[in-house]
Amino acid sequence: MILLQSHSRYLLEILSNRVQNVEKGVELDCNWVEFGDIRYHIQASIKSPHLLLLSVSLPTPPPETVFFGGLPLGAIEAVKAAYGPVIQILDPPRDGFNLTVKLNLTKLPPDEGLVKTKTSLLVKIASLREVVMGAPLRVMLKHLASRTVAPDMDGLVALVHRPTESFFLVPQAEKVTVVFPMRFKDSIDTVLATSFLQEFVEARRTAGLVNAPPCSWSPSPPLELKGAAVEVLFANAGFVSFGIVNNSICKSAAALFGVAGVLARKTTVCFTVKCSEGFMHTRMRRRVESLIQALDRAKPDKEKAKKTGQSRSFKRLSLKEARSGLKS
Repeated sequence: MILLQSHSRYLLEILSNRVQNVEKGVELDCNWVEFGDIRYHIQASIKSPHLLLLSVSLPTPPPETVFFGGLPLGAIEAVKAAYGPVIQILDPPRDGFNLTVKLNLTKLPPDEGLVKTKTSLLVKIASLREVVMGAPLRVMLKHLASRTVAPDMDGLVALVHRPTESFFLVPQAEKVTVVFPMRFKDSIDTVLATSFLQEFVEARRTAGLVNAPPCSWSPSPPLELKGAAVEVLFANAGFVSFGIVNNSICKSAAALFGVAGVLARKTTVCFTVKCSEGFMHTRMRRRVESLIQALDRAKPDKEKAKKTGQSRSFKRLSLKEARSGLKS
């Protein structure tokens, strides 16, 4: 199973080093961009080494995605609920960013006996992107537990996934349907992804996975996307749909995969396709090498044949000598 981490490893490294060396009071100013066009900026001054300003820029949302104040629906409430007094949201955010927060390191748990708690909190802070982008899905799952639908999410909801790419959520009282349009630029990736997704759906029908959440693949848009814009219904690798239903089994599955698992579903497919392509290339190279070795073994050894020919001698026998040799 492929497990892609949802937190920013570089941000976690910066936070861990800062916590360990906060007494040194070193000035900090870092900018970087991560996969999916997520841009970060973190800053700290010498005067207040325990205060960090963290800014996050989300991917450019497609037209079908609705942002409120530059953020997905429920993002502010999700940040406050996830981090409490450790993080303070600044309004307005830094220019060019969707969200800016102030991180107070003095609010972190003390070191005595709570090292795991502090580490888990730093990992959670490094997962700020997942908290913000997955806020609408969290609201839907919260209402799903009570078998209701959020009043602001009673229709098709689009969430940004990558620049100009989105996936869709269809909330209902009994389940939440997630639909991913699968688009690939390379033709080989398209073929591999289509084959993988078809096998993925077939594996769902095996005896050991009968209680797994429902999953389907189709080359045409599913009925859940009825009413969506025409330009978002193009997917050269088809559409993947799976449902999160309100029962104990799927609750444990949702706890296992979480919102981060849903957000990373397209990334997981892309990762699998690239790994499959690399594996096929490796097998092809090994096969070609084995064929070349077989051809090399089949070639005659010219030097050996020459030596063998030179070591032999022939003598022409007369008719009388030949007859005498036969009689003897």
